[in-house]
Amino acid sequence: MRSGLEIQVAELLDELKIDYEYEPDKVNYVIEARYIPDFKVGDVYLEAKGFFKPSDRRKMLAVKKCNPDLDIRLVFQAPYNKISKRSKTTYAKWAEKHGFPWCAYYAIPINWLR
Repeated sequence: MRSGLEIQVAELLDELKIDYEYEPDKVNYVIEARYIPDFKVGDVYLEAKGFFKPSDRRKMLAVKKCNPDLDIRLVFQAPYNKISKRSKTTYAKWAEKHGFPWCAYYAIPINWLR
């Protein structure tokens, strides 16, 4: 049990001889949110990222999962920065691992802009 109240409820159910299961299932849910891409060039979305914080990484994965046909490409200020002090993974490696085309802001491929 994770809280005092849960313990009290369990004790009450036990006292009443009620059969129960504690945390028997995991129930998925979605918190609806909106994503506003930074730039759109033709059918391509460009997302410019300086510091690529964990919440941004989770958001990009959620957007991709809900919209698999969107062409979202990441434009990093510093693609070889590590995602955290303890990680060996760079922004670029994270993008590759999760199927996001990426580039450095100073080297955006011309074919991305057509």
